[in-house]
This record gives sequence, C-alpha cells and structure tokens, in this order.
Amino acid sequence: MRSHIAAALFLAPSLASAAETELSSRIDRVTVFPDGAVVTRLGKAELLQGASQIVLRGLPATIDPASIRVEGKGDGSFSVGAVDVRITPGDARPVLDTVLEEKLKTLRDEKEKLSGQIGAIEAKRATIERFAQVGPDKLGPDGKALPVGDWPAVFEAIGTALVKVQDELRGTRNRLADVEAEIATLERARPGAPKHDIAIAVEAPQPVAAEFTVTYRVTGANWTPTYEARLTTTGEKPEIALTRRAEIRQRSGEAWDDVALTLSTTRSNGGTRAPDLTPMQVAFFEPPAIYESRARAQALARKAEAEKAAPAPAAPRFGATAALEDRAAKPIVAAEVTLATIEAGAYQANFQVPGRASIPQDGSSKTVTLSQRKADATLAARTVPELEQKAYLEAAFTHDEEAPLLAGRVALHRDGTYVGMGQFGLIAPGDKVELGFGADDRIKVSFAPVKRRENDPTWLGQTRTDLREFRTVVKSLHTRPVKVTVLQRIPYSESSAITVETIAAQTTPPTEKQVGDRRGIASWTFDLAAGAEKEIKLAYRIKWPGDRELAYEEQPLPQAAN
Repeated sequence: MRSHIAAALFLAPSLASAAETELSSRIDRVTVFPDGAVVTRLGKAELLQGASQIVLRGLPATIDPASIRVEGKGDGSFSVGAVDVRITPGDARPVLDTVLEEKLKTLRDEKEKLSGQIGAIEAKRATIERFAQVGPDKLGPDGKALPVGDWPAVFEAIGTALVKVQDELRGTRNRLADVEAEIATLERARPGAPKHDIAIAVEAPQPVAAEFTVTYRVTGANWTPTYEARLTTTGEKPEIALTRRAEIRQRSGEAWDDVALTLSTTRSNGGTRAPDLTPMQVAFFEPPAIYESRARAQALARKAEAEKAAPAPAAPRFGATAALEDRAAKPIVAAEVTLATIEAGAYQANFQVPGRASIPQDGSSKTVTLSQRKADATLAARTVPELEQKAYLEAAFTHDEEAPLLAGRVALHRDGTYVGMGQFGLIAPGDKVELGFGADDRIKVSFAPVKRRENDPTWLGQTRTDLREFRTVVKSLHTRPVKVTVLQRIPYSESSAITVETIAAQTTPPTEKQVGDRRGIASWTFDLAAGAEKEIKLAYRIKWPGDRELAYEEQPLPQAAN
C-alpha cells in the first residue's frame, strides 16, 4: 500500500498518547536546483498494531515544512495520517565548524560595514535635498541669483546627484538584504542549531514491516553552471568543443554521502506566476520642489540598472589526470569523461549525474561534467575603433542540444591556449552563440577624427551646427580572406529641436544602419582579402537652437533575458 501526504502539517490531539517508533533513514537521492535542493530519505520501521507514530529525528533547520511529502508501503495494509513537524534543541556542546564560523564572521563584518554605508548615503541624500530647496535664485555669489543661463546646469547637477545617490542607496540595501539572508542560512546550518523532527501518524490493523520515502526541500544549497569552450582553427574547418560543467555547494546542515544526484534547471524558490499590473492614471505634470532633469534622471537610472553585475560564479575546475603505467608496454589511451544523462522537458531540464556522489556540508564545491559536444564554427573579426584600435576574433555556432545553456561564465581556449573568461546569457536550443577569443594580431586597425567644425551663433535664434568626420582603416595580414565587422556610433536625438544627419557624400554606406535594437550603432561588414585593406568614412552633422547647450549621454545596452 502506498499513501501520499503533501504539506499536511497539523498536530492531532489524539496523537499525544500514541506509541512512537523511531524511523531509521538514510539520504538516497538529492535534486539540486539553482536556489535550493530536494532531499529524498528512505527508511524502514516495524509498525505496531493500532495507532502509533513514526518519528524521523534530527533533520536540519533549513527544511521547508510546506514541502514535506511522505510515501509508505509495507507487507500489510496501513494508513498514513497527519504529519507533525517539531522543533527540538540542538546539541548543548556542539563541535565547532571553523570554516562556517569564519564565514559567519566575515558576513557579520560586511553587514556592519553596509549598515554604516547606508547611514552615510542617507545623510548625503538629505544634504542634496536641502541644497535643492534653496533654488538657483539664491545660489549666486553673496546669496544673489545665478544668471538664468546657469540654471540648467544647476538643475542637471542636482538631478544627476539625486539619481546617483538613490541608486547607490538601493544597491547597498539590496546587498545588505542578501548578506542578512546568507547569515540566517548559515546560522541554521551551524552545529548546535535547532533541529526538526517529523512525526508521521500511522494506523495498522496488525503489525506491518513498512518502508517510507520522505522528501523535503532545504535551503543553503545550489549549483551554478560553468563552461569551457575550446576553439580549433588549425584543422580543415574551424571547430568549437564546448564542455558544460556544474559546481555544487551546500550548507543545508546535513551531509550528502553516497547519494544519487540530479541537477535541475528549475528555480524552486522563484515566483510561481506572473505579477499583477496596477492601474495607471495619467494627469498633468506638476513640477517637483526638487530641481532635476527628468529625462536625464530616467536615463541614468536605466544605465545604473543595466550595469549591475551579478555575482561572478567561480572559475571551472578540472579533474586530475589519470596516472599512466607501463608506457612502453601499453598503448596510451585517452581517458573518457563521464557525462550526465539529460532529461529535457517542455519547461525544465534535469541532469542525472552517473553513479553516486558525496557533497560535504561545509560549503566546499564539487564539480561534475554534464555534457560535451563539438560544433562547426564560423569565424569573423570584430572591431570598435572608436574605443580600441584592434580587432577581436569571434566564433559563432548553433546550440543544438535539447537542454538550454543557463547563464554563466565560460573559459575560452584558442588552439590550446587559454585566452580569458567570457559570459553566456540564457541560450535556448537552436539559438546562435557568439564568443570572443581574444585579439587578432593579424588585423591592423587605425581610427582618427578627420574634421570637426562647429559654428557659434552671432544673433538670437540662429541655429548651431557641429560637423564631425572620422576615418577608419582596416588592414589584414592574414594569408587567407577574413570577414570583418566594424562598429561605430552616430548620436541620435529624441528631441525634434535637435537633428542628426549623416552626410552621404562623405560616408561609406553601412551594412546595417542600426544594429539590432541598439539605436545609434551602425556596422560595416565585409570580406577582406589576404594583405588587403579597407577604408571606412563616417561624417554627420548635428543641428540645434543657438540658445541651448547639448549634453551627450551614453545609454545602457539592451539586456538579454535571463
């Protein structure tokens, strides 16, 4: 007989006098998510005739009581009733975990530092707000009014300062919340922390030899993807060998010894449905008391959000090489890599790690290899001469595995040489993947402004203009043709009073006037023969009212969905 109980967590008064039998169990398998894990325990117990309780003792405080699920079967009929979760005191004199205590000390020091930073930032914000209330009519020398022409600069400065300090405050508060959550998780996992007992109410008409399966979710565990991409350009065709690995860490409060291990792409602690939209009312704008440029404030806020970097995952780890014996007598055979089995569904992918594994509870990492594959690569060179006068080798391939590539760092190797770390966003099956493999020293790039001519207005209402011309030269030192892409930017405006026009007679026609959804970015793509060079010219003119000043603001790049 099999019975299922999910999150039936209440205490029946009639169970107080029921006999208790301890359930001896072991962890059989663990499914690790990017933000937690589900543990499965197997246990056996001899059930008494009548009503009794089976108690599973000493579970960590990191379990989520709502996730507990109980299944039972035996050599006779019996029923499973309520599931009771009890909190019990930990060991009175626990064994000190020095690694965990040192981590807690570091986090508490960081928490104190962040709290001090928040106080200082809040004081800075209050100072700026008090300054904004004065107004430019009293900010001149001796408390007199500033010239009207200087007011926009004051508005801009105050708005910029407020946006910057508010973003700084938000980021620090978010980091403090993360540190506090990590401290709470580690404190629950430390030796001597309170434990959980699970009491399972059962009733049998006669004694039964029963087996139980208990599953529950724990925090303090996660896995992060890491990758290795090896590009080979010396063969008949360029080829990329991509290895997908996973780094597993856990501080759940219990050791996972000799368990079947599954890694899932599902986030077990994320949202379960789309958020609700609140109604939006439109009304006439009322100027705020604090002077700031609204457009600039919004632009800076978008830029700050885009520049927030996620915590960088640790670099990939490599297994030890096997020792070779009797080299002269036996042929040398390359070691095979044990790979995980992939089960890809419509909404998630699971990687079943072969064999059994042990994951210590001290937070140290264990690395497993999930998959390996090879793919034909398409090579090209890309250069952004305005920022860097060099070209970079890029290789593209199509991701044709059934499981997506989760966002993570990738170690890049070109023809056996490590060239650095790259980054993946979320890549779905069938998507094109582009990776950079370092500078291409056989492509020379030069970039120079050729001309800049700006007129000054001589009477009220005159239009001002700014003419700029640039010249880029790309030369190949390769012995075979290469494809090259040159990226350059042309300012754009959302104001009808500011016009930007490309001067066609002095500009090499671009391949793309706008690259994707990146406004103001144009590209020139061409095949460059061995030893050949290509010149690209760009000229544009900006026009605006003579009584205004221009501000050039870099905009954040569009972010890929994660």
